[in-house]
Amino acid sequence: MVLSDYTKEFKYNLKLASPVMLGMLGHTFVSFVDNVMVGQLGAAELAAVSLGNSFIFIAMSLGIGFSTAITPLVAEADTENNFEKGKSVFKHGLFLCTVLGIFLFVMLLFAKPLMYVMDQPEEVVALAIPYLDLVAFSLVPLIVFQAFKQFSDGLSLTKYPMYATIVANVLNVAINYVLIFGKFGCPEMGIVGAAVGTLVSRFVMVAYLWWLLAKREKSKAFVTNIKFFQLETYSLKKITNLGLPSAMQMFFEVAIFTAAIWLSGTLGANAQAANQIALNLSSMTFMVATGLSVAAMIRVGNQKGLKDFKSLKRIAQSIFLIGFGFAVIFALLFVLFHNMLPNLYVDLDDPVNALDTAEVVKIASTLLLASAVFQISDSLQVIALGALRGLQDVMVPTVITFISYWVIGFPISYFLGKEEAYGSLGIWIGLLAGLSTAAILLFIRFNYLTNKLIVERS
Repeated sequence: MVLSDYTKEFKYNLKLASPVMLGMLGHTFVSFVDNVMVGQLGAAELAAVSLGNSFIFIAMSLGIGFSTAITPLVAEADTENNFEKGKSVFKHGLFLCTVLGIFLFVMLLFAKPLMYVMDQPEEVVALAIPYLDLVAFSLVPLIVFQAFKQFSDGLSLTKYPMYATIVANVLNVAINYVLIFGKFGCPEMGIVGAAVGTLVSRFVMVAYLWWLLAKREKSKAFVTNIKFFQLETYSLKKITNLGLPSAMQMFFEVAIFTAAIWLSGTLGANAQAANQIALNLSSMTFMVATGLSVAAMIRVGNQKGLKDFKSLKRIAQSIFLIGFGFAVIFALLFVLFHNMLPNLYVDLDDPVNALDTAEVVKIASTLLLASAVFQISDSLQVIALGALRGLQDVMVPTVITFISYWVIGFPISYFLGKEEAYGSLGIWIGLLAGLSTAAILLFIRFNYLTNKLIVERS
């Protein structure tokens, strides 16, 4: 094959991926705005939101990971022109996501007492509890939204979830402004106001996406006249068998980055602040790779339905190529601006905290160099996961992610991250090792499966 065989797919791949990228970047931006608003209330309030969200983040990773089972099954049914199969996948996926959302909400309520044994300041825990109650409940509409989103992605209608996300983000910022600070005659609710904004905007997000899909000719019949409780054991089992391993894959990755935050905390406040800066910047570039991962899942699922495995492999490789290109660009940007980017997060004109600020910037600058190196690994591993989900291969990738992050990555982070070793840089060396191992093994797995399918087909 020549290079043009891959580059001719770039336009359509980016058409599918770009709405997902923009939607996820929107979420990241709103999270940034939320933190700025809450930060104006005081350090305790900001710490309370951070504490509450640490619980939410773990639960969310399980819900979002599970919902990804819907996309490849719908994409396969779409190319087979099998409406009944596609509607069955959506209905059973929606039911399971609804049940999972309620289950995770209840589990978070039971998990609240853990805050009292996490050695957190009493005032922070007191503020975090009512915040967590509302945001935990918002997981129900969020995971229901994920069912609609993954279904929409499976039909290659990736722009509609983006529209719903944008509307919800704007509404969230507006409600937060009004309720956090008590504007326009509304009560001043502090961080509880931020939780109300999150809850309301997520219900609106679900309703708006359903309305958009119900108006569209291609999706209308799928999302209307749903006989929600007429369920088949086979379909429930099929989605669960794909969804649970996918949920664990996302959980293993999210958990190691959460562990990095905890390990950084053992090094002191400055190291933890620097870690947060580097993680925030890295998460923004990761959204691009995540969008490409969704495109890989859709297109591989489509080609699987057509049983055109040669095109399947070529298209997936074209997405790997795009991801590699973006990763190199981001890596170069991090290298070139590693001393400047951390300055966006600190007050350089504050003479009282000048020494601490200088240390935070210095540590964050070093971590951005480590992040530059793992841009390629991080991009390739998430795109490979998307392609493997498109093939409906989830069990072996789950084992790979566990070994990569928790057998290889975490021990390295733990031992090299000690103060007497490499400190913060050591933690990120562990992340780099885990992501690189995952990228290599998942890429090998994808090549092995596609080559096997091509041989069996010929």
